[in-house]
Amino acid sequence: MVESSPSPATLRSPFTGHAAGKRPNTLGQTGVQLTASTLPSVTLISTWITGVDALQQALTQVFGSHIPEQTGKTAQTELGLLMRTGPEEFLLIGDDYTDRTALLRTSIAADVGSVTDLSQARCRIRIEGAQCRTTLNKLFALDLRETAFPVGDVAMTGTHHVPCTLHRVTSDVFDIYVFSTYAYDQLGTVLDAALEYGVALQFS
Repeated sequence: MVESSPSPATLRSPFTGHAAGKRPNTLGQTGVQLTASTLPSVTLISTWITGVDALQQALTQVFGSHIPEQTGKTAQTELGLLMRTGPEEFLLIGDDYTDRTALLRTSIAADVGSVTDLSQARCRIRIEGAQCRTTLNKLFALDLRETAFPVGDVAMTGTHHVPCTLHRVTSDVFDIYVFSTYAYDQLGTVLDAALEYGVALQFS
């Protein structure tokens, strides 16, 4: 695979203005840890309702059998985390600057589906710690019990009419994928929700 250098726009963080560091609560506790980061590679793969079978066949050529079969499921692949975010839609999250868009277009023809680079349009806020689920319960109308929202699953959700995608990484670690346009304010919302438990913020 050919890796391309990140552009200046990719390197600019929409989180600029928030200060890293710990903000303990009145008891001196820090129950929530946040890590805000831009993403080197985000690729949207989509089709229309009649093209699902053809798209899944094309994706099998790239990923083998690691294709999430249902909306809300994920699979870890060599190219990154593959999320099924809708019946006709997948989101691929990569941790390097490999040009996944060009790679996928070699297998997914225009009459099968579309492949769109969203790397500059998405950011990630990781939330973890003993009070992370309590914090998330303030923000999202989701049942966060593991029986209802298992490890590995994703859910389309949002706060204050702004959409985002929530991914459960482990029992007490979640990734919130947000639009870069709203990332600053959404991070501020999560910080405010976590303040009573004590919160630490870092950037990566």
